[in-house]
Amino acid sequence: MTETSGTATGSKKPQSADLHPGPGFRIRLDFPRLDPETVTGFTEFGTPDISDLLNRLYAIDPLIARLAGGSVVGLACTVRTYPGDNLMVHKALDVARPGDVVVINAGVGRSNAVLGDIISTKAKHRGIAGFVIDGLIRDLPDIQPLGFPVYARGTTPMGPLHRGPGEINFPIACGGVVVNPGDVIVADDAGVVVVPQGIAKDLLERLRAKAEAGAAYIEAVQRGEFSNAWVDTQLAAQGCPIEPYAGGFDG
Repeated sequence: MTETSGTATGSKKPQSADLHPGPGFRIRLDFPRLDPETVTGFTEFGTPDISDLLNRLYAIDPLIARLAGGSVVGLACTVRTYPGDNLMVHKALDVARPGDVVVINAGVGRSNAVLGDIISTKAKHRGIAGFVIDGLIRDLPDIQPLGFPVYARGTTPMGPLHRGPGEINFPIACGGVVVNPGDVIVADDAGVVVVPQGIAKDLLERLRAKAEAGAAYIEAVQRGEFSNAWVDTQLAAQGCPIEPYAGGFDG
């Protein structure tokens, strides 16, 4: 396709380089929010227990792991950046509310960081709960003393540009899982899970019921009192042959 310029002499940038308002370059200032008690309730549970009751389909890529700070629970303020750019990450500091987790899809780029110690420091002052980033960060030695939760794929010394485009508070993919604004993010040393907002209250009730029902079993296992009879039942149901050892070797 032939690019057109602003003048016949081509002294202006090509129009194909312009940013266009709408999909890919837009911001929503907020989203429907769960009550704080429901969100806080997920601090009672680790990500493996939550993942189990989500049928193991809502845990994000385990390569996105904790690099700084501790566990974090909060509502997702979603950010999508153009590869190598972080303009929308800066703007998210104004959009996210205290207690939100900023979840970032950094695009397919794996060279540039989308944030470092300065943004992390600003975020901590704003009361943001933490970052979960499908991408890279930089300045890790200066982020770690902040005690501010940052989960990402890794680090690089290469910083980003600040031009856009990007989106805030629209659905994104993070580590292979769709994240909608307002979903509950739970992150700890075991990983990161996404709880869809629409089922969060029901899931929290089921988590509490399962924990209560399983408490006696866990205590028994800790005492060494358990049976693996269920394993044989499962193997038999699947028709697995179990042969006694008769000595010697086949073949």
